[in-house]
Amino acid sequence: MKLILINAPRSSGAMLAAALMGLSLFASSQGAADTPPPPAPQAILLQPAAVFDGVDGVVHKGWKVLVIGDHIAEVGPNPAAPANATTLELPGTTLLPGLIDAHVHLFLHPYDEASWNDQVLKEPLALRTARATVAARATLMAGFTTVRDLGTEGAGYADVGLKAAINQGIIPGPRMVVATRALVATGAYGPKGFDPGFDVPQGAEEADGPALVAAARRQIGRGADVVKLYADYRWGAGEDSRPTFSIEEMRAVVDAAHAAGRLVAAHASTDEGIRRAVLAGVDTIEHGNEASAATFALMKAHGTVYCPTLAASDAIERYRGWSGGLPEPASIVAKRASFAAALRSGVSICVGGDTGVFVHGRNARELELMVAWGMAPREALLAATSGNARAIGMSGKIGAIKPGQLADLVAVRGDPLHDITVLYAPAMVMKNGDIVRPVTDR
Repeated sequence: MKLILINAPRSSGAMLAAALMGLSLFASSQGAADTPPPPAPQAILLQPAAVFDGVDGVVHKGWKVLVIGDHIAEVGPNPAAPANATTLELPGTTLLPGLIDAHVHLFLHPYDEASWNDQVLKEPLALRTARATVAARATLMAGFTTVRDLGTEGAGYADVGLKAAINQGIIPGPRMVVATRALVATGAYGPKGFDPGFDVPQGAEEADGPALVAAARRQIGRGADVVKLYADYRWGAGEDSRPTFSIEEMRAVVDAAHAAGRLVAAHASTDEGIRRAVLAGVDTIEHGNEASAATFALMKAHGTVYCPTLAASDAIERYRGWSGGLPEPASIVAKRASFAAALRSGVSICVGGDTGVFVHGRNARELELMVAWGMAPREALLAATSGNARAIGMSGKIGAIKPGQLADLVAVRGDPLHDITVLYAPAMVMKNGDIVRPVTDR
């Protein structure tokens, strides 16, 4: 190699600098030339018995799915797989988009293990976080590849860290959309029942009036993907729920959240609380136990999505001693009637069980109850896939088996349109093109 110094004479220092620069450029070019090209992304051709693509609600027999890297490349009877593709046979299975649970609390565990008050006040944050990692893994292994976690219930911003740990591959878990602390009216939430002279730590952040918008922005700035408001709650232990925030308060939060690119979910059980939240422009209503036909019609007119959380209502009554048979508790009778009214109204329904009130990994319980209470299996599956993707703001990325979407897939044995309970035992789970639950025979 020659270093040729051109033009005017230079000082020895300048000449040395030029020589070193030349050596550096030469070394860089040699390094670039010696660097091998990155390996081609892995290609997997999945061959189930049938595919439910989350789009048309039809089970397509004989279809196959080609995954390249972390995305779906092709779907249909004969995808053009590259020569290096690995074929994964899935006989007797139906391949679905990765399921989505739109209402979970990974930092809660079933109330028959510890009351909500005890979890919020007595369990150390480290314990709750360790338990949440187990809950995250159980959720993913159950075929739910994405969740919307609607509040840590006193665990602060720990969901932001849990989400980061999953994204960095430190622990297995679903893709997370997090609400962090959530927002409640001052004095409306809990825990309650303690000496009023003490400020007891609360399960959500208290704020009112203009401070409510500041709190929402603060939560967004610290990692919230979605803002959650409590539009109603029980002011005292044993009381019925009553509306908390005004329409104007909630509308200001909705405007701020939407301006920041975030959707807004509202806990609302009373008819008036639901009505106010809908008029304020929230995107989803959680629970909605007492919604009237007129309020469901209002929701439909405003494009507000309804998340009924049937499984939580069912679990709470079972913790109180109900066996699941007849006669049903009054709350279950009322919840059935409310869900039937929602179905009749044509309001968009998402799937979210309030998982955490009952055991993580049994997320399919919400789908089982929706079908048992009158929803067509086809509609329930569409709601849990492409419908939920729309409801949480991720349409076009997840929720359907279509070219270009992330390769989140779950295989179940049999046909879920004939037996929705096959969702409880996935034969295979894939997230982002990686098989996280290998094929099983059971």
